[in-house]
Amino acid sequence: MRLLSENKARVLEAMEEIAGKRDRYIRRSFYYYQNLVRYFRFNIPEGSRVLEIGCGTGYLLNTLKPSYGMGIDFSPSMIKIAGEKYPHLHFQVMDAEQLTLNETFDYIVISDTLGYLEDIQAAFSELKKVVNPGTRVLITYHSFLWEPFLWLAQKLSLKMPHRRLNWLNRGDVINLLQLEGFDVVKSGKRFLFPVYIPLISWFLNKYIAHLPLFNSLCLTGFIVARLPEIREHDNKDFSVSVIIPARNEKGNIEDAVLRTPEMGNHTEIIFVEGNSTDDTLDEIKRVCEAYKGRRDVKWLVQEGKGKGDAVRKGYDQATGDILMILDADLTVPPEDLPKFYDAIATGKGEYINGTRLVYPMEDEAMRTLNMMGNKFFSVMFSWLLGQRIKDTLCGTKVLTANNYRKLAANRAYFGDFDPFGDFDLIFGTAKLNLKLIEVPIRYRARKYGDTNISRFKHGWLLIKMVVYAMNRIKFLN
Repeated sequence: MRLLSENKARVLEAMEEIAGKRDRYIRRSFYYYQNLVRYFRFNIPEGSRVLEIGCGTGYLLNTLKPSYGMGIDFSPSMIKIAGEKYPHLHFQVMDAEQLTLNETFDYIVISDTLGYLEDIQAAFSELKKVVNPGTRVLITYHSFLWEPFLWLAQKLSLKMPHRRLNWLNRGDVINLLQLEGFDVVKSGKRFLFPVYIPLISWFLNKYIAHLPLFNSLCLTGFIVARLPEIREHDNKDFSVSVIIPARNEKGNIEDAVLRTPEMGNHTEIIFVEGNSTDDTLDEIKRVCEAYKGRRDVKWLVQEGKGKGDAVRKGYDQATGDILMILDADLTVPPEDLPKFYDAIATGKGEYINGTRLVYPMEDEAMRTLNMMGNKFFSVMFSWLLGQRIKDTLCGTKVLTANNYRKLAANRAYFGDFDPFGDFDLIFGTAKLNLKLIEVPIRYRARKYGDTNISRFKHGWLLIKMVVYAMNRIKFLN
C-alpha cells in the first residue's frame, strides 16, 4: 500500500480505534441495519458472487448469503475480526482506490462508505477491474440533510463515531459514476424514521417515506449502476427469437412472417397458438410449411390460457440470444423490430419496451379510454419501478435469453399473477435492476379480427397489479 495521505491516515486511525466496538454499535442501531439488510436482500439474490467495499467486520456481507463473498476494508483490525467471525467468507485489507483483485462479481456493495474515501472517482475507476456487463453496483449513502442529527447521535453514543471526508448528494454520486462510464439504472431515497417505535416506525418507513415531499427527507439514498458493454450499431453479434402469441389471428399470420426482418446472425419466428376458433392453427401450419427453407418458422400450441402463458411457452422453446415479443395483430409494425435489436445489441439497454404514446396513431388504433388508462399506468409504474416507463401495455418487449433465465429463476418472488405477460417481465426486470429503454413506434390499427382485451375487466386487473406491485416492490420495508 502506498504512503498514506494525512487525511487517510486520520481515517485509518479512527477506524482502527473503533474496530472492536463496531458490532456493539450495530446491535445498538439494529433497526437501521435491519432496514439496510432488507434493501440489499431484495436486490441481491442468495447464492450470488458479492464484493463489499468497506465491509467493516463483515456483518452485512454475511447476511446476504453469497455463494462467494469477498469483503475489503482499509482497516486491518476490522478485517481481522471479520475473518474470525465469518470464516466461510473471504476478507482482505485493501484500499478501495487501489484494488488488486483479479476476479469479477455479480454484485458490488458500497454501503455508507463513500464518505470516507479520499478520491471517489478513483474508486469508481478501480471498480472496472471487478465488474462485467451483468454486474450491478449498489450504493447507499446518508443524506447531507441528516448531518446534524447524525452528529448528535454520535455524541450520544447512539451511532458509531467515524471521521468523514465527504458529504455527497445524489447528483454528486451520479456525476462521479458517469465520469467513469457507469450507467445509472435507478436511484432514490428511503428510510424516513430511524428510531424504532412499534407500529409507528413501520408505518412511516413502509408507506409515508415513499410519498412525494416526505421521500426527499429520507435518511438513506441509494443508487444502482452498471458498466455497459458498448457495441457498434448494425452488429450481427446475436441471434434472435421472435415470439408471436396468436389467438384468432388467421388473417395476420403470413404477413407476420413476410414483414418480420432478419436480424442479427439468425432470426427464428415462433408462433404460439392459443385455442383459436378461426382456423389460426391450420394457417400457422400452412405458413410454416410454405416458408420452409426460406425462413426459420416454428409453431407451438398453448395448453394454458392468456398471453402471459403463451409468452412463457415460447420463451422456453426459443434458441435465440435475444428474445422478442410481437403481437399477432401487427399493430406494432414488424418492420420496427430492428430498432429494438439495435437498442439491446449495442448495450444501450437490457430491457427494451415499445411505446405507442409518442407518435400520432392511426384512427381507431387506440380508443380514448384506453389512452387515458395507459397514461395513468405510465405514471404509476414509473413511480413504482424507479425508472421511466411511458407505455406499460405495448406488446413488444425485448430482453436477452440470459436475463430472462435469471428472471424466471426469481419468478417465485412475485408468483403467477399476470395473465398478460407484460408485468411478469416488467416486475421481474425491475427486481433484477435491468436498464430499461423505450423505443417509440407508430401504432397501427388492426386489419384483421378483434382485440382480445376487455377494457373494464382487464383494467380492473391492472389496478390490482399496481396495488400488488406497491407491496412487492415499492413498499418492501
